[in-house]
Amino acid sequence: MILEVKKQDSYSRGELLLRSFFGVFYIMLPHVFLLALFGIVSSIYTFIAFWSILFTGRYPQSMFEFQVKLNKWSLRVNARLYNLSDGYPSFGLNGTDEYTNFDMAYPENLGRGTLLLKAFFGAFYCALPHGFVLLFRMIATYILGFLAWWSVLFTGNYPESWHNFNVGTLRWSMRVNLYLSFMTDDYPPFSGK
Repeated sequence: MILEVKKQDSYSRGELLLRSFFGVFYIMLPHVFLLALFGIVSSIYTFIAFWSILFTGRYPQSMFEFQVKLNKWSLRVNARLYNLSDGYPSFGLNGTDEYTNFDMAYPENLGRGTLLLKAFFGAFYCALPHGFVLLFRMIATYILGFLAWWSVLFTGNYPESWHNFNVGTLRWSMRVNLYLSFMTDDYPPFSGK
């Protein structure tokens, strides 16, 4: 899996203020509404994929590609809401973005045993330990995001180490999500790298 958010040389103070005060109206509401609708389709595809993997050992490729495109869209929105990049996130599954990159190779085969393990025990051996650590990491991400907001406001620069940490949080949570939604058999590492 590849998840990258390019650090810009300089950030727009005007866009930062606009996102901060009105982003909920012009970014969050329209995108989250549409992402929620597409999320219903995603849930149905995940259910179908479970049975497909169980009987054939394969995730249906067109459904897999849909899920990857939906994750790309979600990343574009999150990058703006976390102030990791400027610009307006493009709508739709085929939207493009110069600052974000998400890609995942289609797995030719997925393990049926791993599928059943994830379905019945994934909450215990994956979601709980990762969720516990990610909770504290998210707190740190919000603190760094708050501090970065002031840094961008006064200097136009997002400190690189803070940017890398916050992108790492997105990367880590995406890996957990992909694992638990049956898109990969690779157990997510406890790392944002």
